[in-house]
Amino acid sequence: MNLAGIGPAKEEAIPTITPMKLRTLFLSAVAFVAAATLSWAGGTLTPTGSPHAAIQIRDHQVNVTINNGFAQTEVLQTFFNPNGTDLEAVYAFPVPKSASLSEVTIVTGEKTLNGEVLPKKDAETVYAEEKAAGNDTGLATKNGYQTYEFRVAPVRANSEVKLRFVYFQPLEIDTGVGRYLYPLEDGGTDEVAKSFWTANNTVEGTFSINVHLKSVWPVNDVRVPSFESSAVVKKNGEGDYLVTLDRQGAKLDRDFVFYYRLAENLPGRVEVVPYRESKDKPGTFMMVVTPGLDLKPITHGADYVYVLDVSGSMQGKIQTLASGVEKALGTMRPEDRFRIVCFNDNARQVVGWTPATPENVQNAIGLVKGLASSGSTNLFAGLQLALQSVDADRATSVVLVTDGVANQGVVDPVAFHKLLKTADVRVFGFLMGNNANWPLMRTMADASGGFYAGVSNDDDIIGQILLAKSKIAYESLHDASFKFTGARVFDTTGDVPNKIYRGQQLVVFGRYEGAGKATVTLNAKLTGEDKTYTTNFEFPETDTDNPEIERLWALARIERIELLESIGQMPPSETKDAIQDLGVKYQLVTDHTSMIMLDDASFARRGIARENQKRVAAEHQAQAVRAAQPVKNYRVDTAQPTYSAPAPHVSHSSGGGGGAIELDAINLALFGLLILGVYLSRAAATKPTVDGKN
Repeated sequence: MNLAGIGPAKEEAIPTITPMKLRTLFLSAVAFVAAATLSWAGGTLTPTGSPHAAIQIRDHQVNVTINNGFAQTEVLQTFFNPNGTDLEAVYAFPVPKSASLSEVTIVTGEKTLNGEVLPKKDAETVYAEEKAAGNDTGLATKNGYQTYEFRVAPVRANSEVKLRFVYFQPLEIDTGVGRYLYPLEDGGTDEVAKSFWTANNTVEGTFSINVHLKSVWPVNDVRVPSFESSAVVKKNGEGDYLVTLDRQGAKLDRDFVFYYRLAENLPGRVEVVPYRESKDKPGTFMMVVTPGLDLKPITHGADYVYVLDVSGSMQGKIQTLASGVEKALGTMRPEDRFRIVCFNDNARQVVGWTPATPENVQNAIGLVKGLASSGSTNLFAGLQLALQSVDADRATSVVLVTDGVANQGVVDPVAFHKLLKTADVRVFGFLMGNNANWPLMRTMADASGGFYAGVSNDDDIIGQILLAKSKIAYESLHDASFKFTGARVFDTTGDVPNKIYRGQQLVVFGRYEGAGKATVTLNAKLTGEDKTYTTNFEFPETDTDNPEIERLWALARIERIELLESIGQMPPSETKDAIQDLGVKYQLVTDHTSMIMLDDASFARRGIARENQKRVAAEHQAQAVRAAQPVKNYRVDTAQPTYSAPAPHVSHSSGGGGGAIELDAINLALFGLLILGVYLSRAAATKPTVDGKN
């Protein structure tokens, strides 16, 4: 997160920057978002030419708890205004995927400000009025998929301000591996902000991250690939790990990525985490399905179209991209075919359909290495060209690698959705870096039955292989959907996955009325045959162990509504009303709701209900209980196992903490090697660590 003093707190003539044009590298405190080059890290930001000194980051602490399928991230920070005048401060950080921002607390002087969510315009009005009156106040808003933006007024001259915020997000296991990302590095996709800000990315005091993993399933090992030499890993018990990282004078310029690998031969399973406050209210649940499926490897020839972003934001990444393509092409079989398309302002074909012979592969590698970056990002043109000349008799996969957003040509998600419905292809997208347009990539994956993954520059090479290797090398389930019978289940999300790939874990949210027995059935097709997987379980009358499930369900509903709007199946007016209603009821910061921070007396004076205060109290109580108890097993299909086969898993030894691959090189999938090449190349480049050392 970035922090900047913008000007005296009572000044109204604050420089205006369009929120959607802003980016950030790291989450610290008070600042406009500003994107930069790859080497530009997060930190305090001061407008170029400002007479004010940069606000200092005195300390930055991150506490993460991973338990029963979701992560809670708590960020605590202290900032210091070294100037002789009070300032309004504005800060922002990237929106983590599927994250629900639930708490914001500001301590300024003797006052503590807490947050309540209101419709966006109402919250902005309250903030403007309180700021104009010289009262302590704060505001948290969301700018699409890019950033949460925070404002604090005033930050007193020569004084500290403390900020705390909390967000929740569901985590999925893929091929036996879980991954958590705390973003510190910017995606480098915004040219506008580079000339506007001067950055200070140093934490004057302590930078610390604490990750507590509590897993009911045995964990073989955990990894922090960016900081393996400095992170301390402590195993408290089976499935219970604590990872700590402490630095002094740190530079905030690298992502923190945490991996945990479950033990082998764990069962395919269904887990249901419920929440129901009382019998007279509906219950909410999160169902996590880890399929145990005996999917066979694909042995016949296939077609692959590489669609490569060579826009200006890829400056400095082209060679790593070329290395990745080189590794991927080098493992293809002669019966496979490939084609290479690149795009910036327009799209062009680099290599036409070509059998993957050694000679053809070497020629293609030379052409890719000669690519240069420039121009804007016309993603639609790249996909449009990629879909030309597709052979209906051969399985075709589109490998899309980009770090930016569509800002040239056609940008409407509806058009992307319609385009991908015109051909029988699967889009497998890799979003390089933070601040990338994952909702658009989700739209493309949804339309084509593919999948997408975010890729940090500090990801574990092995972790990326584990996440991606078997998606296209093995069969997949088609036309998949879940059906609930027995108890009344409604307002579900994620229950129509369409396609299920090997190793893919599924998360379904929903609500239920009444208690008692329910049945869940997964219907799908495999190589043309109908497949059915089913189990029975009990919905509880009351269960208050996990109140956070309500916010996660509400956010999943919001994301589903946003997807329907993006593909033209829900009008924007209905979308806004639905999202605003969910945001206010479940106290979530969305595109149509914001969080106003006031002290207790100001909330009472304005007659603002303390709905978030009630939710936070329930969540804190449940968290305290969970922290004192062993992790709870929520598997519901033990008596009637849904799957006869174990969950797919990829093994690797962890010698020395680095990990050595034990995979058959012939069967190593195309996408895993694409990422492997990218990161082998990155690892060879000089890159500062969190404290600026190599």
